[in-house]
Amino acid sequence: MNTMQTEALRAAPELLAPAGNEQSLHAAVQAGADAVYLGVESFNARRSAENFTLETLARACDFAHLRSVSVYLTLNTAVLPNEADDAMELARQAFRAGVDAFIVQDIGIASELARTLPEARVHVSTQMNTHSTAGLEAAAALGAKRVTLARELSLGEVGQMASAAARLGMEVETFVHGALCVCYSGQCFMSSMIGGRSANRGLCAQACRLPYTLHNKALRKTLDAPGEHLLSPKDLRAIELLPSLLEAGVASLKIEGRMKSPDYVFAVTSVYRRALDEVLAARADDDTSSTLGDSGHVRYRVADEDAQVLAEAFSRGFTTAYLEGERGNDIMSYGRPNNRGVFIGRVAQVRDGLVEIAAEDAIVAGDVLEFWTNKGHFAYSVERIDAVDGATVRVPLTKKVGKGDRVFRVRSAVAVYVDDALEPRIPVSGTVAMRIGEPLVMEFSAAGSTARIEGPVVEAARTKPVTEAEIREHVDRLGNLPFTLQSLDVTVDEGVGIGFSQLHKLRTRALGQLEEAMLEPYRARRLPRIEPRRAVASRCTNRCDVAVLATNPACARAAKRAGANLIYVPALNYKRGEAVIAGQVSGTAEQAGYPKQAIIALPTVGHDGEGGSREGAVGFDPWAYVKTGKPVLVENLGQLFEASRLGALPEVGPHLPLLNRLALDAAADLGAGRVWLSPELSLVQIEALGKGAPVPLGLTVIGSQELMVTEHCLLMSQGPCNEDCASCARRKSPHYLRDRKGYEFPVVTDCCGRSHLYNAVALDIAHAVPELIEAGVSAIMVDTALMNVEETTKAVQRAVRARDIALSGGNRVAKSEGATSGHLFRGIA
Repeated sequence: MNTMQTEALRAAPELLAPAGNEQSLHAAVQAGADAVYLGVESFNARRSAENFTLETLARACDFAHLRSVSVYLTLNTAVLPNEADDAMELARQAFRAGVDAFIVQDIGIASELARTLPEARVHVSTQMNTHSTAGLEAAAALGAKRVTLARELSLGEVGQMASAAARLGMEVETFVHGALCVCYSGQCFMSSMIGGRSANRGLCAQACRLPYTLHNKALRKTLDAPGEHLLSPKDLRAIELLPSLLEAGVASLKIEGRMKSPDYVFAVTSVYRRALDEVLAARADDDTSSTLGDSGHVRYRVADEDAQVLAEAFSRGFTTAYLEGERGNDIMSYGRPNNRGVFIGRVAQVRDGLVEIAAEDAIVAGDVLEFWTNKGHFAYSVERIDAVDGATVRVPLTKKVGKGDRVFRVRSAVAVYVDDALEPRIPVSGTVAMRIGEPLVMEFSAAGSTARIEGPVVEAARTKPVTEAEIREHVDRLGNLPFTLQSLDVTVDEGVGIGFSQLHKLRTRALGQLEEAMLEPYRARRLPRIEPRRAVASRCTNRCDVAVLATNPACARAAKRAGANLIYVPALNYKRGEAVIAGQVSGTAEQAGYPKQAIIALPTVGHDGEGGSREGAVGFDPWAYVKTGKPVLVENLGQLFEASRLGALPEVGPHLPLLNRLALDAAADLGAGRVWLSPELSLVQIEALGKGAPVPLGLTVIGSQELMVTEHCLLMSQGPCNEDCASCARRKSPHYLRDRKGYEFPVVTDCCGRSHLYNAVALDIAHAVPELIEAGVSAIMVDTALMNVEETTKAVQRAVRARDIALSGGNRVAKSEGATSGHLFRGIA
């Protein structure tokens, strides 16, 4: 272990809490957070939260900084072409308001922050999908000082990443509590494709929390499952793993919840603050207050009352999930996608509109209960409650329930957070010197800052002299000031006289000066002049290649015969036995090999192959197919960095969102030779990028849009498996999820056991190829992942014809019936 990592282990990690509004900010700080993260109205991944304005942001920063709490601003959304300047201006004004760091997803914004605002600290958001050491190195190259790791990493991987980050002079941050997104790092297209609200833009419609059924297409039947919410994970609760996370070298422990209430923020942050302090104290004392769990990880013993507080705050059921290598059904909340609260008792009797509950805990007015009946469940706010005998209570209820029905508490009136904008008050030490014939001197100190003020010359009392006790009492009357007097030294001559109102005014002035002194480091910030960016030469071309993504040799060869210029083969399907045709593993498609000059497409997810990763478990190394001087399609920032370092010729796929010119420039600087654009861009936005683009641009025009990649195998809902994906019989049949409207979303599971969920309606924008070429697109892709050979041939021929007609100045191919044009003409919010 190197020196830097040893120091990281010794340092107390930061407890980072969410603040969706000012009340939640106050709750987080009062509960003991070391730092808070928050957003303003735009460019943050929780745009539906109340959020802050620049004016309230400055007030929030002052509130936090006076209490030695850091403030991080979330700029963690995809930034559209016309928004980059606004995003950067917001960052500059937020820095001037006092923000300590920016949490960023967009690589262009991260790079530009490092260039134009070098004093600002950049943290890479979890949305950047960092799950490899190459991802850390790429983040360091962008100027980042911290990386929020992907939630899908195991504790072993987290430790390795923390060690690698320490060598780079960086920190790692991990989530420890809150909602889990089933999609890798939240990089989801499902919300926008089926609901028009982009999760990558902070407007997730939570389509993953809706009911679905799993079907085997070959058997034409619905598969049994433990519930109908097949994309809904439980909530993360890693409080037991705090000792192991500290040992791993994690610098920041993050609580999810900017959409949650101040009650939630206060409750969860308080519990984690208490637990973290106990773990740190135990480490200092070399205590044994933690135990070794079945997984071999050191575990913190959570008190029953703390466990109940966490469950009552919000719970879909809890899991440590990927941190302990769990990825099966136990991490999923198949039964319900929302808060289940805590079990409180059962219905004992129903009579005359009154329901008696045999309660296991006290029920009080203001609680919100949920009754589970054989007809479903409903919430009930307790307004009146009567004691019967023992633990049984009676409430008026008009809805029908039956004896034995379960009752849960989903909101506790006792746990309601009461906001006080002055709390927690700042402890100060003070001195007062009152010597006759000399100016009154009052001095206060807090957090390394000092304010000293002189009053009028002290005179002898004309009537009744003041006493030391009276001086102490009146100086300590802090009222609506955000301070609390920790100690006060008073030096006073006998017979001194002074009006108490004068004493109050001097104290208030002195503490006002102390507040200004404490905030001076932030108030003194100056925005540097922005130097023009280095011009990057345009690499536009007048040609247009037809490319094909083929997951099996038969379709790849059919595509080449149909006129495709470029063939891309996923590394996941390159090994013999892993060919997938029309969504199912099929050996019949492998009788001939892939065409020569096929370009390897790396998977969206690529762990390092050690520390408990699936790559290590199945022996999958996609980099074995990457060659120096040869093109390779990469799908995340770490892969772009690593491919360039190896001397390959990387092209960037759509899972690394490059939606503005700053991002294109950053990708070009990192070695990108072509960028395949995000499916969330509109034609107008593509045109804005295409003018003078620093790299050639490509776009998928035909195929089924991949909506998400999941670490949890979606085929497991029909029953657990041995996770031997190479021999999995389920993969030999095509599967799909059906939603309430009857739409069918294909599911494909790869050799690492990760699932790929596709849109129910295929994409076809071949009719818009003339406009795309005019906009600057020089390559169009046909994705044949869910096609057979015949369908592949027809799709490629259609794309070739659309390209040829466009380049020859002809009209266009006809619009395809029953297909979607995605966001090409409607864009995203």
